[in-house]
Amino acid sequence: MSKKKKYYVVWKGHKTGVFETWDDCKAQIKDFQGAQYKSFTTFDVAKKALKGNYKDYIGKDKLFKSELSKLELKKIGQPNYNSIAVDAASSGNPGVMEYRGVDTKTKKQLFIQGPFQNGTNNIGEFLALVHGLAFLKKHKSERILYTDSKTAMSWVYKKTCNSKLPRNKKNEVLFELIDRAILWLKENDYTTTIVKWETKAWGEIPADFGRK
Repeated sequence: MSKKKKYYVVWKGHKTGVFETWDDCKAQIKDFQGAQYKSFTTFDVAKKALKGNYKDYIGKDKLFKSELSKLELKKIGQPNYNSIAVDAASSGNPGVMEYRGVDTKTKKQLFIQGPFQNGTNNIGEFLALVHGLAFLKKHKSERILYTDSKTAMSWVYKKTCNSKLPRNKKNEVLFELIDRAILWLKENDYTTTIVKWETKAWGEIPADFGRK
């Protein structure tokens, strides 16, 4: 099966515009702090998006069709909107990675980190969870914390990062964050409940970057 063609919009980068290959897009965002980019399935949509605002397109071009029965959906129920949601995006594995946290109901961005070079999605999900825990503790919030990553949840509970990604000069800054996150988990207690986001019932997690 042939891979579907994608078009990449770069709103902030060394050069802005619509690029037809990931390599061309990556060249514009590499080593550019605060790069803004996203993939689209058609050139017309990408061209229209370029004229708009980056934030208006995050996670909004993916329509979801539930594969669950009505009984299963009823059993799962609705999300708890007294919460925040976290997610990460990695273009390549390893590749350019970033993560963020948002208010689950309004999708207002509460924090964002990256892009980081030579990272993975699992590392981003882990860092996003720890950042979310620290954020809620700092604000003395009783809200719950949603993630769609079982791997990240497991790492947080074990207070470690089990990534097999080699540490190198390109990702040294990223590994410093990982070290700090592990240290925070070991030195801090928290009461926040971490909950798995039910993607099959609710669609993509609100913090989704929409670049899959």
